[in-house]
Amino acid sequence: MENKQLNIFIDRLTNSIENKDLVKLVISKKRQNSSDLKKISASIVTLNSGTKLKFVYTHDTKDITKNYDFAEGINKIKHSITNEFFNVDLFTKTENISLISSKKGKIRLITKEPTFFTIESLNHDKIKKRYIKAEGNIYLKELGITKPNGEVFHKKIDKFKQINRYVELLAPKLEELNFKDEIHIVDMGSGKGYLTFALYDYLKNELSKDIYMTGVEYREGLVNTCNEISKKANFNNLRFVQGTIEKTNIDRINVLIALHACDTATDEAIYRGIKADASLIVCAPCCHKQVRMDMSIENELNQIVKHGILKERQAEIITDTLRAMIMEMHGYRTNIFEFISTEHTPKNLMIVGKKSTISDSERKEYQEQIESIKKLFGLKEHYLEKLLKS
Repeated sequence: MENKQLNIFIDRLTNSIENKDLVKLVISKKRQNSSDLKKISASIVTLNSGTKLKFVYTHDTKDITKNYDFAEGINKIKHSITNEFFNVDLFTKTENISLISSKKGKIRLITKEPTFFTIESLNHDKIKKRYIKAEGNIYLKELGITKPNGEVFHKKIDKFKQINRYVELLAPKLEELNFKDEIHIVDMGSGKGYLTFALYDYLKNELSKDIYMTGVEYREGLVNTCNEISKKANFNNLRFVQGTIEKTNIDRINVLIALHACDTATDEAIYRGIKADASLIVCAPCCHKQVRMDMSIENELNQIVKHGILKERQAEIITDTLRAMIMEMHGYRTNIFEFISTEHTPKNLMIVGKKSTISDSERKEYQEQIESIKKLFGLKEHYLEKLLKS
């Protein structure tokens, strides 16, 4: 390798590290096809032991993370781009630098405008910003999110982010309610319990709330597994029961949660919350078949639903709009917002209704607006209306 080009690169790398200007470094294009090491990534992190270079070694089937002092880390980078890989890309706040070598030994040093203008927090794992910690967390380990040492599995990083985002969204809304007595929370359709465990953990162990939580799940195997995990985690007031959203008998519901309950199961969950006079109803709808099948538009809006995919999206909007309006009509101030990024799941909306008061005139106005929307899109009845009339 041409030492001059390499030395220039190492000098710039060293300066970016010393100035904490480094965003990330990626070493790629392995020299030996037989090697299962695909690439190496490096960034700056702040640990209890000081500021280090964090290396992530990406293999075919696993990732290995190691932390090094600056001098040792720079030497390892130099060794890798001399002996193991052809290319290295350095991203800093002020410039991008690429060192590209060929099999014949030719070297190119390319400098470009910076891709990144800000650097994320140097804190390792950003622990202070997390609502749910990975380290020493029994239920995350049992659910396959973390390794025994508390490290999050690479394939579960998105799930871990989703868990923290969920708690981040709901925790302040629950704090706003100012419960004086114990809180009874029911999670309808709790599934594997990822979010159920996380919310209980945060409310009980971080906020010290007097909480009783029930996860309702139809699949008996998941119920048994979740109850076993709850016992291992010493979550004494968290239980899981086998049953359906519609028929499971729950004595008291202060907060009702239903995430990704399919089609009209979301309406059944909202209905249970309204009938229980719950203080908070939280839903992340999934599937919208009922409205899509019932739509019969006989006006100029029929062009909007002429194509199947557009009809499906329009049905989703109408379904959730009517759900929110029906909740408003029954005294719930509602918000609809994005739960998590669409890169993780396309079913990413969350409807949150907080119990409030409503006047007779407001109720009448909502009823008229609902009827107007139904007429516009040729709908006879929303399923949630039908449940509330029964």
